Parts: sequence; structure tokens; C-alpha cells
Amino acid sequence: EYGLEDMKATWKVHVPVAKRPTKKMNDWNIENLFSVTLRDSGEIALIDGDNYEIKSIIKTGYAVHISRISASGRYLFTTGRDARINLIDLWMNPPTTVAEIDTGIEARSVETSKMKGWEDKYAISGTYWPPQFVIMDGDTLEPLKIVGTRGMTVGTQEYHPEPRVAAIVASHFKPEFVVNVKETGQVLMVDYSDLKNLKITTIEAARFLHDGGFDSTGRYFLVAANASNKVAVIDTKEGKLAALVETGPTPHPGRGANFVHPKYGPVWGTSHLGDDTVALIGTDPVKHPKNAWKLVQTLEGQGGGSLFIKTHKKSHHLYVDSPLNPDDDIMRSIAVFDINNLDKEYKVLPIAEWAGLKEGAQRVVQGEFNKQGTEIWFSVWNAKNQESAIVVVDDATLKPKKIIKDKRLITPTGKFNVFNTQNDVY
Repeated sequence: EYGLEDMKATWKVHVPVAKRPTKKMNDWNIENLFSVTLRDSGEIALIDGDNYEIKSIIKTGYAVHISRISASGRYLFTTGRDARINLIDLWMNPPTTVAEIDTGIEARSVETSKMKGWEDKYAISGTYWPPQFVIMDGDTLEPLKIVGTRGMTVGTQEYHPEPRVAAIVASHFKPEFVVNVKETGQVLMVDYSDLKNLKITTIEAARFLHDGGFDSTGRYFLVAANASNKVAVIDTKEGKLAALVETGPTPHPGRGANFVHPKYGPVWGTSHLGDDTVALIGTDPVKHPKNAWKLVQTLEGQGGGSLFIKTHKKSHHLYVDSPLNPDDDIMRSIAVFDINNLDKEYKVLPIAEWAGLKEGAQRVVQGEFNKQGTEIWFSVWNAKNQESAIVVVDDATLKPKKIIKDKRLITPTGKFNVFNTQNDVY
């Protein structure tokens, strides 16, 4: 167990709020900065999206799962799998960790308040162990409110002693955090407007909730219930379940991909760990009600073992990785679909081959666009003692634009562009 006393023993404020700058002190283009997870070294690399320069390496928790940006765009939050939270002030010269805390033993999620009038006031961390989440002060990470998630499962209503907290997002319609509890299949709408009299709306979704993202309007949150082979659609404005959609085996969307389908209108897509398909779900109940919250099309990709799917509103390409596929050629490449002609055969981009590495598994993982939507970055992920790389692809030509290699790029995996992450562009 890990309570308030345990958390406070690890809590450090390295730079008090009063001593932080009142304006941006560096000349970095923060909006096009990439926070890149260096998984096995317990660090992130801050890489300039304009000139591909590694601006800084910052020590964090082990195997940072996600980087999140505060509503103001000033603060970068990271969570390691070891539940270490780092609060990094991007206004400082150079950006520096100004506060940190251990919120448990193992974790995957961190988020900040986004509702108008509540920007940056609170942060939240959800842990795999212990089964709980903690709401913290957004400027200092001081732990304020801890809530356990043990309880009854959806459907069978059996008690589960250790339901892990998976993805957390912040509502733009209410002062609420959307907390997804894996084993119970419950989505908790946590009202942070009054921590002393905490109100939580419990939504029955489906078991084994994992990761997901918003639709293009920011109202609906689509989250994979992966072992149930479903995607749950949460209406964050009404605070209720909008739909459960059957997909392929073990959907793993990351944040998913939003685009306008030439036939079905706005859709959100997920790939799968369990097979080679990409599921496209209609997301427009207003103008395309017949397609809303239905599986409107299934694309055949190059193989299962996919972790991330990606596009951009300025792109007509849909990129699908397969880093956990056992076939070397598949895990080292990317499938690219033409959104304007989804019946056409996908193209295969030999990302690892372009990187020119001489050894290792060379798993290609997690595309992330730059702010302009003109290029997409992929990690070529090798072991800690082997050379890795980042390959930048020109979205217009589907050709390599830049190969980033550096001995400091140890096991690069997730990449989070500041502007896209702050504004839920995916």
C-alpha cells in the first residue's frame, strides 16, 4: 500500500513557484518540441522539431509511458512505469524538473486539468499498484486526494482486489478527470471542483480498459477494452456511456486516429495486437447518425502486433506500426493507407532499413507528427546496449527526410509533440 505519508516522503519541489520565471526564458520553439521516451535509461530527450537537435536529456522515472502537456503549454508531465512523476518547466533555460513525486510502485497515467477556469490547477496520477489514483497540486505535485479503485467488476459484479488505473484524460466540458479502471471495466468521472466533497460518476463500460483518445470534437473519449475486444465510447459532456463497439482482437489504439472518411464521414481508428486489422468507427452522431458508434470499415494491414495508429488533419495518410509482430520485415516497417482511397493496397515503408542500423531487433514504433503536419517521426527501437534511431518521414513523398542518431538515444520509444499533445491532435 502507498498512502499520503509515503508519497510526501518522496515529494520534492526543486524550484518553488515563486522562483520560477514569469515569462519564457529560452528561445526554443516549444510548440514543435518532441518529448521522446528513452525507455531503458529512465530519461526523456527533448528534441527540436525544426532542426532535429537534441536540446536536452532529462532524468525521469523508468520507462516513461506518456508525456502530457499542461493546458497552458508551459509544463510537461511525465510518468515512469515506476510511478515517478516529473514536472518539467518548459519556460526555464534550459527546461528543468521543478518538482517530482513517487505516486506508487507502478503506473501508466498522468494528466492535468483542462476545463476553462481550471487550467493547470490540478494534476492526477493513476497507478497500477496500489490500485488508486491521486490528485495533486498542478504547480507543485503536492498530493491532495487519494482514491482507491478496488471494487466490483462490470457484468459479473465480482470483487476485484487490484484493478489497475489505465488511461486518464481531462474533460473539456466539465471540471472532471476521466479515469479508466482496467480490471473492473469502470470509467470514473472524477469531479475535481471540490476535493473535500468529492463526486465521482461511475460508468459501466467493459473490462480491461486500456488506452484511447478523443474524437475530433473533443467530446467523446474512445477507449479500448482490449481483452474484451471492444471500444467504449464515453460522452464527457453528458457523463455517460454512448456505446460499446466490437472490434478485432485486443485493440491497442494509443490515442487512435481521427480523419474524415470519404464515404462514412468522421471516424476514429484503432489497430490491434491480435490481428492485422484496422477498425474504423463512425464518430459523428449529428451529421452521420447512421454511422455513429458503428464499425463502418475494417482495413487489412500487414500484420498483428500493432501498438499505434496515426494520422493528422493535414495528411491523407494513415500510418500503422507492428513492433510486436514476430516477423522481422513486418516489425521493422510501417503500413501506410491512402485515406482518400482506402480500398487501395497499403504501402510499406522500410523504416528500419532507412535507419541503417547494423544489429538488433529494430522494432519500429509510434509515429508522431510535427506541429505542421508535414512529417512523421518513428522510433527504431533496439536494446539498451545497441544503437537505436529516429526516422523522420516526409508525409508528402513518404520518403526519409532525416535520420536522427546519437549515443544518448537509448531505447527511444514514445514521442510526444508538445502542440499536438496539448491540443489532442491525432
